[in-house]
Amino acid sequence: MSRTRVAGLVLGPLFFVALTFLDNPLHHLAGFDRRPALAAGISLLMATWWFTEAVAIEWTAMIPLVAFPLLNVFGGGVVNGVVKAGGEYTNAYIFLFLGGMAVGAALEHWNLHRRIALHLMMRIGASPPRLLLGLLIATAAISLWISNTATAVMMLPIALAVLGELEAQSNRKLTAYGMSLMLAVAYAANVGGIGTKIGTATNSIFVGWLAKTQHYEMTFPRFVAVGFPFVVLFIPVLWLALWRLGRSDAPKTDAGREVLRNQLEALGPMSAKERLVARVFFTAAMLWIFGDPIRGLLTPRLPFELANRHYEAVVAVTAALVLLPLGCLPLAAIRRIPISALMLLGGSFAMAAGIEGSGLSAWLGQQLEPVRAQPALVQLAIASFSTVALSAVASNTATVNLMLNLLPANLPLLSAVTIGSSCDFALPAGTPPNAIVFGSGRVHLPTMMRTGFWLDVAAASLLVAYGWLYLPLIVP
Repeated sequence: MSRTRVAGLVLGPLFFVALTFLDNPLHHLAGFDRRPALAAGISLLMATWWFTEAVAIEWTAMIPLVAFPLLNVFGGGVVNGVVKAGGEYTNAYIFLFLGGMAVGAALEHWNLHRRIALHLMMRIGASPPRLLLGLLIATAAISLWISNTATAVMMLPIALAVLGELEAQSNRKLTAYGMSLMLAVAYAANVGGIGTKIGTATNSIFVGWLAKTQHYEMTFPRFVAVGFPFVVLFIPVLWLALWRLGRSDAPKTDAGREVLRNQLEALGPMSAKERLVARVFFTAAMLWIFGDPIRGLLTPRLPFELANRHYEAVVAVTAALVLLPLGCLPLAAIRRIPISALMLLGGSFAMAAGIEGSGLSAWLGQQLEPVRAQPALVQLAIASFSTVALSAVASNTATVNLMLNLLPANLPLLSAVTIGSSCDFALPAGTPPNAIVFGSGRVHLPTMMRTGFWLDVAAASLLVAYGWLYLPLIVP
């Protein structure tokens, strides 16, 4: 184990003991007994283990299921604690994410995502600057619907094949341009997931937290309106930074077009299963996008109220179940679904429920009064830069969990924080896509850190303007 993991393994329990057994203000909140201190201790233990990856994230995520009932964090005894904590692991947003990942796994299994990416790159162009832009757009477009890790794994061989052909045609190694292509895969995979509810786990954590603690249902179209414009705005920023890096030895040829054409020909014509997956995926996307009018038609005819989160989860799970009997979602594809991500979501929701149910959230709200006293623009700037900086050294899910439970419950502010948690560009360990492309051997660490640092600053700066001028028009 690394020193960081060992330190996290030791510090996590120490933080828990210090908060729960040593006297502090959390032990003296009227009407709550020691429950706020217990919730704070467990949450800090989980945050420490998530930040340092001292324990597998899925095992850390299961702590509330055992600790909250045994320590009576919710009050009302063990049975009440089991019901309240356990219920968070069956949250509707977990089923939405599960169904979305299952459909994404089917896209991967039948190479439909690869076909879409290659067609996009062909359409945009094969000259070196256009090829770089095409790679960014194609990678981001795929990452809207499947995990950033799977997107990076799929797009890296395409980028390497194109780079290899360009080097063969140029009869020289393209060091700088090669790095720009590799980094394009990582950075676009990270940014693309911002655009939809199912694009990355942080988005699901955010909308689930809103529904649980703020009683606000963010629909699929509303979330697209929140996140997708940022993707559109930031892709040109990525292109400018990476073309500035790669243009020094970029070739004059457009030999990349031949590579893309060859890879498309190797895929062959669309198979029947591939067409079925495309139809199911398109239908699910349309049902999500037009969810509000469809729910409006269904609700009067149902004996119960159909909440947005339940509707979207039903669509996602139904899409996956339709693919199963059609033979479009085989066991090999199902195995790609990261169960650990689902457990992480459940743990995140349970932790938030414990913070609220124990009275800790009320105390945190009182401590945040000095922050609330600051002008909204100052709050936004502090939150945006802090989130982007924190995501460079911690996982994006750990970052968003911490920020959602610490910052004032202001939706434009928290939307910006959720977006910022996916903006990590400086370090290989920051996100799986960063690590994947760094492992290609074509990326120099100092160059990645230098380019990534300025992109981190650009992302945080854009977030401030985005959160100040645009997000208040979309969310209350």
